[in-house]
Amino acid sequence: MRRADRLFQIIQLLKTRRLTTANLLAEVLEVSTRTLYRDIQDLIANGIPVEGEAGVGYLLRHEVDVPPLMFNESELEAIQIGMRMVEAWGGNELANAAKQAMIKVSAVLPPKLQTFNSLMFAPSFYQASSEFQHIDLLRKAAREREYLQLDYSDAKKAQTAREIRPLAIHIWKGTWTLLAWCELRHGFRNFRLDRIISISLTQRFVPMTKDQELDNFIEKMCQEHGENTQ
Repeated sequence: MRRADRLFQIIQLLKTRRLTTANLLAEVLEVSTRTLYRDIQDLIANGIPVEGEAGVGYLLRHEVDVPPLMFNESELEAIQIGMRMVEAWGGNELANAAKQAMIKVSAVLPPKLQTFNSLMFAPSFYQASSEFQHIDLLRKAAREREYLQLDYSDAKKAQTAREIRPLAIHIWKGTWTLLAWCELRHGFRNFRLDRIISISLTQRFVPMTKDQELDNFIEKMCQEHGENTQ
């Protein structure tokens, strides 16, 4: 990481926390604490209102607006590939958003980067339409905490009707999968999007309990696989 990029990242990290230790900053930025202390002193010398001391932590005295640094080629390539994946596999709403985002990114690029084009692509012409036709509705339902009636076909072609609340959509072994709270099984369940037959909104509202949220599922998985959730 370029030093200028690192200084910019330190400011962004301090903007998102109240008091941040040098050890934590150094760990996130993958540098030594000695380097981190030197960076903090350079920020202060350049008028950035950082307060604190070694062994205690640091914070920004007030909000600081720092113009973003320009992308390098690797960063720009990562953005291009990510936007191409969203455009191909993210549903209509996010596909349009990805196109607009790339237009805005291109508008601020210097001339030498405006012609840069990654050779990694995410073609959509071979994708089964059944896997993507419900993404927009599922994203909206997860965001707005809406219950859905789901007609679903499992791996053995057995069809069931489920009342669910979508929590998140993730890609697993190349397949979009819906994580949801299932009322039929009264637990967390995963549903492959390409096996969903139909979806409809349900009028019934069921208050969620504290153990039925996405964070609870993540904590449960971490415990089962022996990973630290902190």
